[in-house]
Amino acid sequence: MSRQSFVYGALILLTASFINRIIGFIYQMIMIRLIKPEGIGLFNMVFPVYILMLVLASLGIPVAISKLVAEEIAKKNYRGAHRIFRICLFFLISSSLLLTALLVVGSPLLLKYVFPNPKVYYIFLCLIPGVFLVSICSAFRGYFQGLQQMAPTAITQTLEQLMRVSAGLCIAYFLLPRGIEYAAMGLSLGVVIGELTGCLTMLYFYFKGRSQINRTSGSLPEPFQQSCSRIFNLGIPVTLSRFVSTLLMSADAVIIPQRLQAAGLSLTEATSVFGLLIGVAETLLFTPTMITIALATALIPAISDALALENRQLVRNRTSVAVRITCGVGLPCAVAFFLLPQEMCGVLFGYKEAGKILWVLAIGGPFLYFQQTTTGILQGMGEAMRPFKNLMLASVFKIFGLYYLTSIPKLGILGSCLALNLCYILMALLNYYDLKKLIGYQINLSHDIIKPLLASGGMGLVIWQIKIFLLPYSSLLTLIVSLIAGGFVYLLLLFLLGGIHRKDFLRIKGALGDRFF
Repeated sequence: MSRQSFVYGALILLTASFINRIIGFIYQMIMIRLIKPEGIGLFNMVFPVYILMLVLASLGIPVAISKLVAEEIAKKNYRGAHRIFRICLFFLISSSLLLTALLVVGSPLLLKYVFPNPKVYYIFLCLIPGVFLVSICSAFRGYFQGLQQMAPTAITQTLEQLMRVSAGLCIAYFLLPRGIEYAAMGLSLGVVIGELTGCLTMLYFYFKGRSQINRTSGSLPEPFQQSCSRIFNLGIPVTLSRFVSTLLMSADAVIIPQRLQAAGLSLTEATSVFGLLIGVAETLLFTPTMITIALATALIPAISDALALENRQLVRNRTSVAVRITCGVGLPCAVAFFLLPQEMCGVLFGYKEAGKILWVLAIGGPFLYFQQTTTGILQGMGEAMRPFKNLMLASVFKIFGLYYLTSIPKLGILGSCLALNLCYILMALLNYYDLKKLIGYQINLSHDIIKPLLASGGMGLVIWQIKIFLLPYSSLLTLIVSLIAGGFVYLLLLFLLGGIHRKDFLRIKGALGDRFF
C-alpha cells in the first residue's frame, strides 16, 4: 500500500474535517433551538467524562501505533509494523472491555459524587457502549495513519458525523415531549450509533486492503517485552496528557456551573449559561481547529518518519510549514470572532447573548490553535511528556482562574473565558520553548506573525466599516458581506505583503501529486 506525502495526508484530513465541521454546525444550530441551552448544558456535563473514559481505555496506544508503525515502515520492516499493530489491538480490546464493565457498575457513584445535575444519569449510561467501539476503531486508524494513509480516517470520520447527526436529531426530536433530559439522551444515542458506523467502516477498509499490506518482509521480530516498552513509553505520556486535558474539561463542567451559582445564578440558569459557552461560543472558537487537528494528526507519523531517517532538517521544514499554516488561518479567524461575535452567535445559533463570551474567547484563539499544532509535533518527536508537563502547569492557573473569576458577579462566565485564555497562552508559549530547545526551531516573526497580523488588521478595518453601514438593516447580511469581503481583503493583503507566494500553490499542486515532502 503506497504511502502519502505529509501535505497530501493533511489535505485529506482537512477536507474531511471541513465537511464534518459544516455538518456539525448545522447539527448545533438545529439542536440548540430544539433542546435549548439547558439541554446542551446537560449533555456537555457528562460528555467530558465520556471523553475521559475514552482516554483511559485507549492508554495513548493509537498515537503509539501511528508513530511506531511509521518508524518501522521507514526502515522497510513491514513484519515489525504489523506485529506492533497486533499487540496494540490486543491491549485496546482488553482495556476497553474492562473499563466498560467498570462504568456500568460504577455509574451510580458518578451520579452521586461527580455530576452536578441528577438529570444527566441516563444521558451518561447511553454513552458507555461507545468506549469499546471508539477504542477498536482508533487502533485501525492509528495503523493506517502510520502507513501515512489518511483516507480511511477521513472517510470514517465523515460517516460517523453523518450518522451521529441524523440519528441524534431524530431520536432527540421524538424524545423531546418526555423532557429536556430525554432529548439530550438522544444526543448520546446518536454518538454511539455514529461510533458503531465508523468502527464497522474501518474494519471494512482493513479487511479489504489486507492483501495490499506487506506483513511478511522485514527483520526478525523484537522481543515482546521490548515492543511493549516502546508502546507504553510513548503511550503513557500521551495518556497522561490527554487524561489531564479531559479531566480538566470534566472539571470545567463541574466548576463553572457551581461557581456561577456562587455568583448568584440558579442551577437552571447556570446550566443554560454553561450551555451557551460550550454549545455556541466554543463551537465557533473551535472551528479553525479542523485545520490544526488535521495538521497534528498528519504530523505525528510524518515527524516520526523524518526522525527515523535522521533527517532533522526535514523535521524543521515540516514544523515550519505547519506553524505557518496555523498562524495564517488562526489570526484572521480570531479577528472575525472579535468583531462579529453577536452576529455569529445570533444568526447561526439564535443566541445573541453568547456574543460576549465569544468576544472574550477570541483573544486566546490563536494561542489555542498554535498549541494544538505544536503538541502534534512534539508527540511525533516522541516527546509526549513535554506537552503534558506544559498542560499541567498551564492548567494550575486555569483552575484557580475558573474558581475565583467565575464567582465574581460582574464577571461570571466572562471570568471563565479569561481563565481559559490564560491556559491557551501559557501552553502555546511553553510548547514553542520546547521546540526551540529540541530542534532549534525559530519562528519566522516577519513571515509567520507580522504579515498575517497586518493582513488581519486590514481585514478588520473592512469588517468594521461594513458592520457600521449594514448592521442597522440586517445582521445576516452584515455577517455574510463582512466575512466574504474580509476574507478577500485578507488574502489580497497577504499576497501583496509576500505572505503567500506562487510557489505555495505549486507546492499544494505537488502535494496532490504526492511529490511534496
